[in-house]
Order: sequence, then structure tokens, then C-alpha cells
Amino acid sequence: MEWFRACLAGILLSVLFVAPVNAQWDEAITTYAAGDYEKALKIIKPLAEKGHTFAQSYLGVMYGKGQGVLQGYKMAAKWYQMAADQGNASAQNNLGLMYGKGEGVLQDYKMAVKWFQMAVDQGYASAQYNLGTMYVDGLGVLQDYKMAAKWFQMAADQGHASAQYNLGVMYEDGQGVSQNYKMAAKWFQMAADQGDASAQYNLGVMYENGQGVSQDYKIAAKWFQMAADRGDASAQYNLGVMYEDGQGVLQDYKIAVKWFQMAADQGDASAQYNLGVMYENGHGVLQDYKMAVKWYQMAADQGDASAQYNLGVMYENGQGVSQDYKIAAKWFQMAADRGDASAQYNLGVMYEDGQGVLQDYKIAVKWFQMAADQGDASAQYNLGVMYENGHGVLQDYKMAVKWYQMAADQGDASAQYNLGLMYANGRGVLLDYKVAVKWYQMAADQGDVVAQHNLGVMYEYGEGVLQDYKMAHMFYNIVASNGTEQARENRDEISVKMTPQQIAEAQEMAREWIEKHEF
Repeated sequence: MEWFRACLAGILLSVLFVAPVNAQWDEAITTYAAGDYEKALKIIKPLAEKGHTFAQSYLGVMYGKGQGVLQGYKMAAKWYQMAADQGNASAQNNLGLMYGKGEGVLQDYKMAVKWFQMAVDQGYASAQYNLGTMYVDGLGVLQDYKMAAKWFQMAADQGHASAQYNLGVMYEDGQGVSQNYKMAAKWFQMAADQGDASAQYNLGVMYENGQGVSQDYKIAAKWFQMAADRGDASAQYNLGVMYEDGQGVLQDYKIAVKWFQMAADQGDASAQYNLGVMYENGHGVLQDYKMAVKWYQMAADQGDASAQYNLGVMYENGQGVSQDYKIAAKWFQMAADRGDASAQYNLGVMYEDGQGVLQDYKIAVKWFQMAADQGDASAQYNLGVMYENGHGVLQDYKMAVKWYQMAADQGDASAQYNLGLMYANGRGVLLDYKVAVKWYQMAADQGDVVAQHNLGVMYEYGEGVLQDYKMAHMFYNIVASNGTEQARENRDEISVKMTPQQIAEAQEMAREWIEKHEF
């Protein structure tokens, strides 16, 4: 709830405040509304000097905006003060704004609150809203969300869009009121219907997430579109995501890029990151690693962890930039410090291999551990390797099995193979060929060549499975087709023990297996 919204609301409403009509005043406001400020000034200033309270208030606005006169906040404050002293609610509100901003007067939040309160006592909606913002931020008064909600409610009931929006935020966050998404959506809706871009964006979020309303991507996209058209960067970004994912709209990478670009140009870090992704992958634009790096860099400089990670990858692989492991490690470090699991894993690999940093197994383990604790399967696998080999930690097969198991359960083929090996050798677990076969099979189904070869061995010798030369021949044949000499030798040796019919059947089985898996 930014202060500037209060300032804009107060000043804009002040010039719309209707004064008692007489011929001269009617001419003044008509001329002002037409934008002929110099002519309006010639009518308004003499009236103000004669004590006409509405003329004094308007004159304050004209000095504040530099309309027909040189902009001068002191003069604006002077005329607001004169009108405020006569009880003009608009002027009291605007004088409160001047004290709040320290424009034309010394900044004094208590004085700001005083003048807002005086306007509030007359039922002035903008002052109710502004007083609410003072209670939200604890400026000139003790911070008090209940009081803030009270004043936002009063202004919102009068149709004040910013107050309706802020009241929605209070209900969304449960500040000063009981959290209530339905009420939040209600007030966002009312403000959105008046064209409030922030409310339109927030209402879109409510529909996107199904909070307070039934989840509806089409309606979410509608509100994002309306806010985006008003220049709201967050809405532009979210609308880009909707087009990228095809949620609520037809998937269209080019339109996604358009909205990411607009939000990115306003400095939205998430949009800059997503725009980088689009250029990296060639979605909606020609693939361009340099452009990807440009946008990742901009988002990374704002602290976006995903962008920092991706920028590190670009430097690691020399895509769009010269390969530089030190700079890669730098960006991985920054993202890792922000809790990015992929960056923590990659930084661990850098320390394990001594790329861009001095090789240090202990530090590698530290980063693998942090990523593994966040559920990163690759980190869990690598942590298992470190425990199995005693690199950076005391050798501990049970711990190795623990981490292999966690990664294997997430489908990591290398972990599945290693876990099979631990069961086959009885390391960290009781020796169990059946369980070993299970994990080899899972890894083999994902294309792990060593697991496929080991399955051949298990079938050849009947370990964990019934001895089956055809199955053994099948796996050896599959692995041999990838150029593995040992598998070729094993296939040829076992062929001697098989009939031509069995060999033919095994070869057919291999063809079918490859067709089924198609790696």
C-alpha cells in the first residue's frame, strides 16, 4: 500500500469536488475543466483572495500541479491551509498529503493525521483512505491494522477504488480483519470494476488460484489482460505465463514473449528471467543465447535466484558468453545462498570437481546436503556417492543407501543402479539379489546401460531371478549394440549354451524391448 497512491487519490479527487455554483464560479470550473488554466487562474485567484473556500482549494491544486502558474508547493500549502481553516474537506485532505510528503511544509506525520482526521469528520472518502494508510504504516499514529481496516471500509463503502483494493488486501492477508478470501475477492472485484489495475491483477490471482472464487483460468486471464493493458507489470508477467502455459488462453509463445517483454522493460525480474528462458529455448523468438544471457543478467542483478542459476549454467557451458567456471561458480553461489536447490547441487559439483573453485569435498558435501534436504534427486544421488566413497565425510554405506533410496524413489536412474549394486554386494543393507534385480530393472528401463548389463549377469547366473539364458542374451545384445565390448563377449559366450531357436527368440525379444523403450 504505497504512499504515492494516497497522494494521487487526494489531489485528483480535490479537483472534482463540487462547490456552490454561481455564474463566476461556474465559468471558472468550466474553464479549468477545459484545460485553459491561465484563463481559469484569472477568475479563481481573485475569488480565492476574497476568501472563496473552493477557489482557495482549487488554487492550491493549481500551484501543486503547476497549472497556469509556476509549480510551487509552498504556495499550494498556503492556499490549502486557508481553505482548510474554513472547513474545506478537500483542502484539509490535500494539506494532510503535503505534510505527509513534506512538500511545501516540513514533513510532519502527526500534522498529516490531524488534517486527514478533520476531513474524515466530514465524511471525506479520500481522507478516510489516507488515514487508513497512516494506520497501516504507523505514521503519525501507532500502527494499527484494525483501525486501518475501519477507515478503508468507510472509504470503500463510498466507492473509493483504492480503499476497496486495500480492504481486499487486508482480507486476503488477515490484517486487522479475519482472513477471508471471499471478502477479499469481493472488494477486489469492486475496485477492479472501477478500473483499478492493482485490483484487477489481484482478482486475476484469486481466480488463478481458486481463492475466494472458483478456479477459472479464463477469468484470471481476462483480469490480467485488463490490468496489463493499464501497464501493470505483474499482470503483464502473469498474462505472459498464461500464454506460455496455455492456461485460460490458447498457448502462444509469441504473445507470451510480448507480455514478458513489456513487464521486463518495466524492470520486473520474473519477466526478465522468463524472457531469458524464451530466448534460450527459442520459444516465440529465434533461439539466441546472447539475448538469454542479457535478460538473465538483468534479473540476476535484481536478486532473482532462478536467473542467477541459469546465468551460472550459461557460463558453465559457454552459451552466449565465453565459458568461465569461476563466474559460473559465482552465480551458483549467489543463487545457492538464496536457497535455490539446483544451484546448490551445481555448486556442489563445482567443488567436487574443482571447477572454478578449489576442489573441496567437504564443501561439496555441504551443498549436496542442502539441495538434498530440499528434495533434489541429483543431489541426493551425489550425496550417496560421497558417503559410499568417503569423500568429504566418513565412509558410511548405510548413509549411502539412505540417499540412493531417496533419489531412486524419485526416479533417478543412476541412484537406482547404485542402490541395486549396494543390495547385490550387501553394502549398507543385507545382501538381497531380488531387490538388486528390482532396482537394476528400474534403471535399465530408463536406459542405464550398466544396469542393463548387470541384469544380463543376474539372469545368466540366476541371481535374484530364475536362470534364463534368453533374458541374459537379450540384455547383453541390447548393451552390445551400444558398443560395449564386454557385453558382446558375454553375449557370444552364452550363445554357445543356447539352441538356434533360443537365440532367435532372444534376438526378437531384444528388438521388441528396444521398440518399447525407444531411448
